[in-house]
Amino acid sequence: MGRILSGMQASGNLTLGNYLGALKPWVKMQHEHETFFCVVDSHAITVPQDPKALYHNSLEAIAAYIAAGIDYKESAVFLQSHVKEHAELGWIMQCYTPIGWLKRMTQFKDKAGKNQDSVPTGLFTYPVLMAADIFLYDTTHVPVGDDQKQHVELARDIAISFNQRYGTECFVVPEPSIPPHGARVKSLRDGTKKMSKSDPSDMSRINLIDDADTIRDKMKKARTDTGVMPSVGEDLKERPEVQNLIEIYASLTGKTMQDVITQYEGKQFAPFKTDLGELIVEQVIPIGTRMKELLNDKAELDKI
Repeated sequence: MGRILSGMQASGNLTLGNYLGALKPWVKMQHEHETFFCVVDSHAITVPQDPKALYHNSLEAIAAYIAAGIDYKESAVFLQSHVKEHAELGWIMQCYTPIGWLKRMTQFKDKAGKNQDSVPTGLFTYPVLMAADIFLYDTTHVPVGDDQKQHVELARDIAISFNQRYGTECFVVPEPSIPPHGARVKSLRDGTKKMSKSDPSDMSRINLIDDADTIRDKMKKARTDTGVMPSVGEDLKERPEVQNLIEIYASLTGKTMQDVITQYEGKQFAPFKTDLGELIVEQVIPIGTRMKELLNDKAELDKI
């Protein structure tokens, strides 16, 4: 049995991508490993935040964890900022991490763009705080999307370097754990972009608190192309929107992508999208309903 640590940022408006990429795999992991699930609200302040909104979004994330099936009596569920050792070890690890290692982080380059000299320092150094998050719990495996894999590799480098310097095994060297599909659900409007809660278009995503009619409408209007369902996965290379929907279907059902392709081979996309919409409604609506119930009792969420 390994030890798992993972978390989400408290940025609100959680999506189907958060569910398939994190929450659904977490629910399975908690029965197979020792698990720690946090809301990384300290990471969230790498960009400006309204304190009241940050608090609400933190509770919303905890509500989503529980509504999706995380058992807080079996797994540790907590806010990162409530455990001061995260910040303390984060500073110590900054003192052992070469700047050159951080300069290799592609996500910083993507987020900062041409404004690297004006963005907050935390946006540059937060991968070190992430490493500290991991080290605190002797984490063996870190479930991440492929966009975060590089940060786990940095944590490995820091742990190995520290251990070698002092001739000790102080820090466990963690392994990234990436689900085979669904780890990075794409936008319903652009299959080359990640499904994001910050996308200006609400039609680009399924929110966990969307109602059934909204979900069906979004899936009906989800972008595909003028072709039909292919016969083999190899035909999806230049069809990112179609591939995205097939991956979502596979993640929801536990089928392989080829199983889904074979089921709808040669058919128009309308019936496929209708069926997919119903699958999403079946799994997401109970989560959204439970989230709303939990958010109506903030005192209970604070207690958890």
